[in-house]
Amino acid sequence: MTVEAPLRAGVVQGTVMFTDIVGFTEFNALRGDEEALALLALQERIVRDEIGDDARIVKELGDGLMLWFADACEAVRCGLRLQERFEEESWRVDAPLWVRIGLHSGQQTRRGEDLVGHDVNVASRIVSLADQGEVLASEATVERTDGRLPEVVFERLGPVVMKGIPTPVNLFRAERAGQRSDDVVGR
Repeated sequence: MTVEAPLRAGVVQGTVMFTDIVGFTEFNALRGDEEALALLALQERIVRDEIGDDARIVKELGDGLMLWFADACEAVRCGLRLQERFEEESWRVDAPLWVRIGLHSGQQTRRGEDLVGHDVNVASRIVSLADQGEVLASEATVERTDGRLPEVVFERLGPVVMKGIPTPVNLFRAERAGQRSDDVVGR
């Protein structure tokens, strides 16, 4: 009997994005497995079309995906492009590809092809707070955009307490400039 060596861990800096299809369980119950699988494939195809060379799909998580981006600006831009594409495709295929997106930047620990750690956990909590069609970003992500996104505004939502996260996280809604927002921070 041979014992396999543990997967090598390494630390990376970047932005983690989680996507989650809103209402997927009900869609599956009403329309069946075949249509549910087609909706998942559509989401993955759109994501693969939109992510750049400095990003990757880390893994599939039921009806969502975990992605990693080297650059926070590209993560925010991609999140907004994805929401536009998801809306367009929903109309085209007559299926509710309603997706929420959460972003958090920081340090992740690599375990093989997977990423783990506190900052990954924060990103996973953020996506659960987003509504369909929203891109929510942590303050850490907004800070890493460092004024390089003139086409994006960030609406301050305030500090949010999240299960299992010891300190509140300041959240922002990312939107294209010119969309609705009252308390906005241009970055």
